Amino acid sequence: MNSQVLSLIAGRVGVALVTLLIVSFIVFAATEMLPGDVAQVLLGQAATPEAVAGLREAMHLDQPAIMRFLNWLGGLLHGDLGHSYTNRMAVAELIAARLENTLKLAAITTSVAVPVALVFGILTAIWRGSLFDRAISTLVVGVISVPEFMVATLAVLVFAVWLGWLPALSFGGSTDGIWDILRAYAMPVITLTFVVSAQMIRMTRAAVIETMKSPYVEMALLKGASRSRMVLRHALPNAIGPIVNAMALSLSYLLGGVIIVETIFNYPGVAKLMVDAVATRDLPLIQGCAMIFCLGYLLLITIADVVAILSNPRLRH
Repeated sequence: MNSQVLSLIAGRVGVALVTLLIVSFIVFAATEMLPGDVAQVLLGQAATPEAVAGLREAMHLDQPAIMRFLNWLGGLLHGDLGHSYTNRMAVAELIAARLENTLKLAAITTSVAVPVALVFGILTAIWRGSLFDRAISTLVVGVISVPEFMVATLAVLVFAVWLGWLPALSFGGSTDGIWDILRAYAMPVITLTFVVSAQMIRMTRAAVIETMKSPYVEMALLKGASRSRMVLRHALPNAIGPIVNAMALSLSYLLGGVIIVETIFNYPGVAKLMVDAVATRDLPLIQGCAMIFCLGYLLLITIADVVAILSNPRLRH
């Protein structure tokens, strides 16, 4: 690995760290602008002004916002996300209890969406301009145009109401057996797979077609190579960087879509925890959940950039 590659990777990591710092400020500022007084919400409308003032002082809410931000940022650097206002537990413990569920949902969705997207993306590139390509492209554009909550609502309407195959809530019943577990994860996975794979199919197709325009691929065509062989043997290996970038961008979109899906299907993940925290105005919990999602997004994008750098043939020597 030469010095140019190392400097590019270090630059990407540095940009990610600076972005995370900026995002932490934005997250803190956004939660500070939420309406209402936290102390008043926790004590109720019947609380006296003295009690509200005492609680604000005990929670350090009487300090300037910049001081609270610096204290919170210092805690983040040491792995301390603070304590929840509503149940007095450590935010890290609350998130850790839900993070496993969110990671399971993301892993299952990825294991389904990525193969589907690769197969259809490559096939549409091979048969570009055919009826199959036009049909898949039309379906992909239609799915991308529909928001997640609409896809989730249609999934509930079809599979839970009309057909009665799946429960409307993800964890509405027993999950003791394999079949129960599959039924519990089916609805959120179906919804997220539709949304994520549609993005990946479109971007994978574009990446493969762009690589097929390269001179060495056109030369393989002139030598009599079939279109499928040209794509699989010549275009696809050199499109790995753009395809990984497309997958990372689509999977990072999964982090936003999971908030809506976990809420609709009552799935006990980090996103559902953050939505509940917003309802109770639990600022440390909101901030901790938001930072987890931002960290996941930046991690995916950084990995995609590093893979693109390592797979670039111009930088290998």
